[in-house]
Amino acid sequence: MSINIPSQDMVVKTDFIGIISGANHDKSKVFESFYGELKGAPMIKDAPISMECNVVNSIDIPKHEVFFVQPVNTYCNEILTNNKIDLAKVKPILFDMPSGKYWQLGKAFADCWSIGKEYKNAPSL
Repeated sequence: MSINIPSQDMVVKTDFIGIISGANHDKSKVFESFYGELKGAPMIKDAPISMECNVVNSIDIPKHEVFFVQPVNTYCNEILTNNKIDLAKVKPILFDMPSGKYWQLGKAFADCWSIGKEYKNAPSL
């Protein structure tokens, strides 16, 4: 199995994939694909982040099957800054089911594991 994180410039094709049924249409030609070390599932060549995964478990629920996976390999397309994933370069598509809208990330506004130290009523750390 693979997990692919498309960027905002891929929204038209990504939405199209969600609109049509794979039972009625061949979706394999929408994106150029590649295979990693596991050779088990295709990944999207132009996706900023793609992950090869082993399926650990799955459960059937009404209308869906839920998969629990363990990522094995991660592939990135020029999205690193100082050897770390730079979300500004990824430009991930954020899907909001209740509004039926795609969203984009805003700018960073606080430092993790630091801003919380400003909490006045916190016990001493």
